[in-house]
Amino acid sequence: MNRYLLSALAALTLGAAHAQTIRYDLTFPNAVHHEADISLSVAQLPKQPATFRMSRSSPGRYATHEFGKNIYNVKAFDQNNQPLPINRIDGDVYEVPKHNGFVRVSYTLYGNHPDGTYMGIDPQSIHLNMPATFLWLKGYDSKPVTVHFSLPDGNAGKVATQLVGTNDPYTFTAPNLQYFMDSPTKIGDLIIKEWKRTNADGKPVTFRLALEAAVTDSVATAYAGKIASIVDEAGAVYGEFPAYDYGTYTFIASLNPYVKGDGMEHRNSTMISSGITNFNGQSRTLGVFAHEFFHCWNVERIRPKTLEPFNFEKSNMSNELWFAEGFTQYYGELLMARAGFVTPEEYAGTISGLVFTKTQTPGATQYTPIDASRHAVFVDAGVSIDRNNYVNMFTSYYTYGAAVALALDLDLRQRFGKTLDNYMQAVWKRFGKPEVPYTVDGLQEVLATVTNQDYAAAFFGKYINGHAPIEYAPLLKPVGYTVKPAAPGKAWIGNLRFTDTDKGLIIPANTVKNTPVYKAGLDVDDVIVSVNNQPIKTTDALRSLLSEQKPGDKLTVQYQHRGQTRTTTILTEENPNQEVIVSEKAGSTPSEADVSARTKWVGPQAKH
Repeated sequence: MNRYLLSALAALTLGAAHAQTIRYDLTFPNAVHHEADISLSVAQLPKQPATFRMSRSSPGRYATHEFGKNIYNVKAFDQNNQPLPINRIDGDVYEVPKHNGFVRVSYTLYGNHPDGTYMGIDPQSIHLNMPATFLWLKGYDSKPVTVHFSLPDGNAGKVATQLVGTNDPYTFTAPNLQYFMDSPTKIGDLIIKEWKRTNADGKPVTFRLALEAAVTDSVATAYAGKIASIVDEAGAVYGEFPAYDYGTYTFIASLNPYVKGDGMEHRNSTMISSGITNFNGQSRTLGVFAHEFFHCWNVERIRPKTLEPFNFEKSNMSNELWFAEGFTQYYGELLMARAGFVTPEEYAGTISGLVFTKTQTPGATQYTPIDASRHAVFVDAGVSIDRNNYVNMFTSYYTYGAAVALALDLDLRQRFGKTLDNYMQAVWKRFGKPEVPYTVDGLQEVLATVTNQDYAAAFFGKYINGHAPIEYAPLLKPVGYTVKPAAPGKAWIGNLRFTDTDKGLIIPANTVKNTPVYKAGLDVDDVIVSVNNQPIKTTDALRSLLSEQKPGDKLTVQYQHRGQTRTTTILTEENPNQEVIVSEKAGSTPSEADVSARTKWVGPQAKH
């Protein structure tokens, strides 16, 4: 069975076990100061201690987030509103040791960080990510949930959520805890736009944009049209839309200066926020919509076994984020091109970034995509105050996975006359549509069905379980793109940013392995005072000096390390960075076949 109860079963469960429903009631008497009062009521409990807790993780996030820090005034009551003892047994865990079968726990919640991970309360805008909002009862994950909102004065009362509505416009239900926690909710002055599509099975699908932005209705309509183009192109990758649980998918979008930037996928919706000062329907935000919508297949239904079921009590380590997030990253950018919002020339810049990721970053040249995925428990919006060495041992599984997806897509086209779309369709049919969690080995098995056993074993052995280099130039040439040196013949000491000061150039971050400046023994917090006996106080001065050098020249560098003056030698190299451009701009005319192949790759795929 799906990880969420099907709608029909959910309705039966709600009807048969109404008394066992877990109920939340939210009021906002102090919304102007970003507080909510929340109560959780549950009946028919066995007469044993009842344990309540706040989550430490959230669907779509992989690192730990301490949501429990924002609740206080935690109290417990019986059905007669008489106080019950409640003990705080851990930082975010509370226990009611004795009760007669009914417990109501109330608490105050503070929230002033509206994005896809946290939540925000304002009289005009209630912005809820559920794990950041709701205390929950341990051991009752399968019980249905009811939530009721009593809104503050000044709130327009328009609701966007994937929760199931009732006859009361402010009361909603969920079949179980997993679905409830995966259902972000926005209440306020929202502009709602809808459009319909017919799925491959002939059933209708409704898409909604719930937009919180200071724009006219016509601008919102036009923007919804742009999102619809992305939706159609994403559907073309798989040949169908998922069977959304209640026939509707909702884009909850806050594009205004009062939110924080984030995008978070959910089963039948996505929460997108961008702190734009003056949004007027511009296209630069659409890439987030493309990425998050692609997740309704890849991650929400094509589920890694390592994330199934999602554990709200700790960070969730996965081996497969290079695929879940990385391949989604690849398609998010590709859909922008296919939908016509990025030209083939502009898309070359995206390709350049992916080539750089795989060929130049230590995290991708010395570690595997699986290694990168496992490190998400520390880096996925995780909070730390100590310095790290990520620049030398970690590359984002988003861009790393996308770089691998790029190579696989192009190689499939040339070797087998297939595409990555064909592979994603095969993964969808094997794992996503029946909702069977997958493993890395399972992904390899599907690739073998699209290609052959030897190819799949070699590809996963080299590039997933290994970190073999990838030559992108021969892959890109047959689709009308050329890879060339970014700065041929230019002296280079590393991809560095400096802080200009009166004392010299401070190196503000770790230097990168195998670069000239790293080999010379320079590192974070060192201050470059002079180069070849010339005082250096600005980045421009260093650039000017380097422009007079050639690869292989030696630079005598005087620098300060912990207050001591030292001298070292940097042996310059040619800049290894590459850039990708359309072949028309590379001084050669691509063949008609190359241009046609490029159009088949980055051109529109959806049929209208």
